[in-house]
Amino acid sequence: MQVTRNDISPTHVKLSVSADSKFLSTAKDYALKKLSQDVNVPGFREGSAPSNLVEKHIDQTRLQSSFLEEAINNLYMQLIRSEKLRPVTDPKVELKKFVPFTTLDFEVEVEVVGKIKLPDYKKMKKTKPKANITAKDINEVMQSLQIRLAKRNTVKRPAKNGDEVLIDFKGFNNKKEPVNGADGKAYPLLLGSKTFIPGFEENLLGLKSDQTKSFKIKFPADYNVKALASSEVTFEVVVNSVYELEKPELDDKFAAQAGPFKTIAELKSDIKKQLGLERQNAAERQFENELIQDIADKSEVEIPKILVDQQIMRGEQEEKQNLTYKGQTWQEHLAEEGVTEEEHRERNRATARESVKVGLALSEIASKENIEITPEELEIRIQLLKGQYKDPAMQTELDKPENREDIASRLMTEKTISKLVDYAVK
Repeated sequence: MQVTRNDISPTHVKLSVSADSKFLSTAKDYALKKLSQDVNVPGFREGSAPSNLVEKHIDQTRLQSSFLEEAINNLYMQLIRSEKLRPVTDPKVELKKFVPFTTLDFEVEVEVVGKIKLPDYKKMKKTKPKANITAKDINEVMQSLQIRLAKRNTVKRPAKNGDEVLIDFKGFNNKKEPVNGADGKAYPLLLGSKTFIPGFEENLLGLKSDQTKSFKIKFPADYNVKALASSEVTFEVVVNSVYELEKPELDDKFAAQAGPFKTIAELKSDIKKQLGLERQNAAERQFENELIQDIADKSEVEIPKILVDQQIMRGEQEEKQNLTYKGQTWQEHLAEEGVTEEEHRERNRATARESVKVGLALSEIASKENIEITPEELEIRIQLLKGQYKDPAMQTELDKPENREDIASRLMTEKTISKLVDYAVK
């Protein structure tokens, strides 16, 4: 096989290919053998006739079509390996010259991942964080437990900070349509806790049992429910009850109420242990994210535009689903932000590109480190996931090829990150 490579851009390659006679002969034999399964040759069972006889009894157009498909596909796979290509699109193939079974020239164009230049990640050291639990942290949990175990006494006076109110509420958008996720029934809310939407608790101060109030709140841009972030919602609230909290003393009796503890010291010790585990896990995730980002920032990656476009579209699809949850159309959202669809996509391009760059850098590291996922590892992970779901339909979903591939990809990422952490820890 003779190949001429033309790099149209760092991520766009054109290859001119001429097949050699030995390959063409083999490809023809394969095509004849494949087609012989349903060709009737007198005196022979299906699939047992010699190739030269099969060729005489088969439609030549069909033979040539099968031959070309087999030959070009086979040569393309060879090209991917020999030229070390990482295609991200289906190839565009143009047949330049074909003399049946003796001459085959064609061109193939394909978008590929360009060169990836990694930093010396084995020498990128970082200090692994350690969670530090203070007496203040423990006391905050103790105070939360006090509130949970407090006796609730109904009062007729106006609600004040420190009281708990039991409320029904509904949220409506500017078109007076209900907003998904902005409603609740018999919801207990501790006034002054600042655990609800900013500004919401303050609007309930001074209300008595059975009173109602309507007020408008704008959700923060970083609100944890993306569908509601930056939304302006009008709430209608009914106060069902106002409770004054009678908190228990922090003593051994309190510890026994909170769990299987005999003393307050045992309770505090357990709180410290659990907080430590939670914060250590969070600190390690943060450590990993910073390490990966540091490696990506120092990497040079030629990224095909199509990969960034696909990432943008995935983000857009997720955003559209959130808008449906929020009760807003895509066009209404664009109008609210004052941008066209194209401007909206371009605004997200930098973030999408960074996400793709991180993924490609990790993939390159996995390749360099010869990291692989064994069938056993994949099966164990799938069985663990199945154990989390009782729904048979959901368990069946996990066995679909596309989902198995996604799970394998996540496993690969986890193993790669673990290897990087091993290198990085001082």
